[in-house]
Amino acid sequence: MLSVMDDDDYNLEVLGYKPSFRREFSNLATISFAFSILGLCSSIAMTFNTPLLLGGPASATWCWLLGSCLCFTLGSSIAEIVSAFPTCGGLYTASAQLCPLSHRAIVGWIVGWLSILGQTAGLASSEFGVANMILAAVTIASPSFEITQGKTVGLFTGLLITHGTLNSIATKYLAFYARGFVFVNLGATIVIIIVLLATTPRSEMHTASYVFGSLGIINQTGGWNTGIAFLFGLLSVQWTARDPFVLISSLMTGDYDATAHISEEVRRAAYAAPSAIFIAVIGTGILGWILTIVLVLCSGNIKDLPGVSGSAFLQIMVLRMGTPVALFLWSFVCLTGFFVVQTGLQAGSRTFYAFSRDHGFPDHGYFGHISKWTQTPLRAIWLITIMSILPGFLDLASPIAANAIFALTAMALDLSYIIPIFLRRVYGNHPEVQFKPGPFYMGPGIVGWVANVACISWTLFVCVVFSLPTVLPVTKENMNYAAIITVGVIVLSGLWYILGAHRHYHGPTSNLEGKAGTKLGTNEARPTNALRVDIPEKHMEQDYVA
Repeated sequence: MLSVMDDDDYNLEVLGYKPSFRREFSNLATISFAFSILGLCSSIAMTFNTPLLLGGPASATWCWLLGSCLCFTLGSSIAEIVSAFPTCGGLYTASAQLCPLSHRAIVGWIVGWLSILGQTAGLASSEFGVANMILAAVTIASPSFEITQGKTVGLFTGLLITHGTLNSIATKYLAFYARGFVFVNLGATIVIIIVLLATTPRSEMHTASYVFGSLGIINQTGGWNTGIAFLFGLLSVQWTARDPFVLISSLMTGDYDATAHISEEVRRAAYAAPSAIFIAVIGTGILGWILTIVLVLCSGNIKDLPGVSGSAFLQIMVLRMGTPVALFLWSFVCLTGFFVVQTGLQAGSRTFYAFSRDHGFPDHGYFGHISKWTQTPLRAIWLITIMSILPGFLDLASPIAANAIFALTAMALDLSYIIPIFLRRVYGNHPEVQFKPGPFYMGPGIVGWVANVACISWTLFVCVVFSLPTVLPVTKENMNYAAIITVGVIVLSGLWYILGAHRHYHGPTSNLEGKAGTKLGTNEARPTNALRVDIPEKHMEQDYVA
């Protein structure tokens, strides 16, 4: 029987690309990777201040549920496209394939840059979040410890270099370690939920009205009406907070297509990658909501939060569990945050690699190189590592400028997600667009349409929320620059393309080096379970079992 990897490689060639990676990610490793990029308990730890201290406890509770349900439609829509285009270019490659030939280059160029800069800013901001989580624990253990910008940026830089180093090992080792991420992630979340409930006296738990009702709507925005303040709870689902009023990274929208970016390293990619996205979004949404409810239930007096650590999540744990137990469990929360950046850097480096492979950078394909030693894109790994470090150094000179760059993340990535979904529907019957559904397909009927329309509408709505300053009156310190920076990226990338980039970038380009019929989008993909009859018998083997 034909091996799964040969079958995957054949389908990659049909899409126009030469197989360059080793397919080492099993179903378990791929699902674990998808869970890790969403973070779960570490993501809530980084964001919990925002809804709790802006809209109140009820805002945190209901907005997580609302956001998770609508994000599920986005995750499903993305999974459907990833199943059809399982390449490391992810939705960038798909966007260019889902529009007419005359638009492919400019669409691919803009979506590519939105994805690249969004992932870079998200990586930097997530690492800042991890650094702040570690320093928050230090302040609990040693109240005299003073957190400075220099200490934060130094720790942030050291962590990123560590992640760059860890990502430089061979794919089989990345896949091996990734398999354990999901157990730490889910296990830490479940244990924290149980311990919080066990250590909080029933008499000190808040009422249902405080957790779900009107008593829990507490407007602390300084000027926005209660409705807007309540909606700021959505930012917990969408963003990572560096502090209570500066929002800098995406979470549930974090990197939905991260699994797509490693699909050339995944066995049965057209099945495994979209399934992992689907499962991770559901699991993160449900467990995240339960954790949020328990945190609010056990939160104590809101006036005492976020406390000396600056983290409401950690302060609640210390209040209920005591310092030793809280810090022990917090170490696992920090570890899940570490996994977020580890997987995010791997996915981001594959995006850089794919864009360079398609001649998107004026580098003559330098960063589209695969190391013969590790069979991974080492040059792209260290490019994104260095680019992610730069905002940290900028923070030393101008925190306002650094926050403006961080603000790019969620809006840029969200727009890069919905563009291919929109194009697929608009050009579905265009003769130059051939969308061949993969194994994960919601069908041509109302289910797919409802999911697509809902996620596009939802994303545009939350982009408006993203654009609002969360605290009034507005100053240069608390101004939200997300919309300005995102529009700037689109305009500047468009001008760059018109003025010069069109000479070297012509959209996703086949690298099959002269093989017949390899132009992207010109062939029909063979079913993923079909056999290749031209493989010598000595190379045949059993299918891999997840």
